Amino acid sequence: MSDTRQAARYTEYHPRWYRPRVSTWWWLGRWPYLKFILREISSVFVAWFVVVLLQQIRALSRGPEAYAAFERWLQNPLIVLLNLITLFFVVFHAITWFNVAASAMAIRFHGKRVPDLLIVGTNYAAWAAISLVVAWFLVRS
Repeated sequence: MSDTRQAARYTEYHPRWYRPRVSTWWWLGRWPYLKFILREISSVFVAWFVVVLLQQIRALSRGPEAYAAFERWLQNPLIVLLNLITLFFVVFHAITWFNVAASAMAIRFHGKRVPDLLIVGTNYAAWAAISLVVAWFLVRS
């Protein structure tokens, strides 16, 4: 009786699919892949920048002593190094976004699509203008 139950059991055949082994470091092979991964990683550093900025505002609101303590913390060599890395990644994030913005935003004017170069160029021009205004305020003081 047990032989007939085993023979009567039906199992569907599932072929094994061919799946080539992919290295964990597949993204190092080509620049577009590396750029994609670096852009994704840059989000962590953008978040770090936001946290530091919010902590700075918090220290400012708590008075001169709290802000002096915050400045001392910023002078820690590890924090300086982390902020330099953050600067690189935030600039990288902005540049890669500006370069892809024309694909992300299909702007039409009088029924025709605005050229990609105009969209990208406008982003860079706005970035340069805002940077000059901020630099002017910093140098003026």
